[in-house]
Amino acid sequence: MMDAMGTYDESGSLAFLVRKTWLALRAALNAELKAYGLSTPQYATLMILADDPGQSNSDVARIVATTRQSANEMLANLERDGLIERRPHPNDRRTHQLFLTGPGRKRLDEAKVAVSRREAEVEADFSPEQQAMIRTWLVGVAGACREAPDATPPVER
Repeated sequence: MMDAMGTYDESGSLAFLVRKTWLALRAALNAELKAYGLSTPQYATLMILADDPGQSNSDVARIVATTRQSANEMLANLERDGLIERRPHPNDRRTHQLFLTGPGRKRLDEAKVAVSRREAEVEADFSPEQQAMIRTWLVGVAGACREAPDATPPVER
């Protein structure tokens, strides 16, 4: 339910509460990442490639919930800045694999410190048990949504 200030309380729609939370968290992270010349999707892409090198443009677009065209533009900027590199796929000549460069790894490691600090500030008013419960709940909701019939993640614009 929305009050006169335009904020939602606990009785509001789950979808809108999660969206409002994501938008607020994304704004907080974007403020931190600006100092590193990164957006939230760019940071997520660097994390993805650090954890699972060799992803394709389409893989990244799907994981960060954006269009292939938006992902291509974002990846071109990361490549231009020397943070990622594209290599031909060994088995599919139409596809390129994406990898972090040394400077990309360094930028990610630096940005992670700022993001971790900001996330700790966001979680500071919650006990460790509450933090664990929130994370478990978020993972559970995401899993339940993926298991729904015809569930495809929305594309952010």
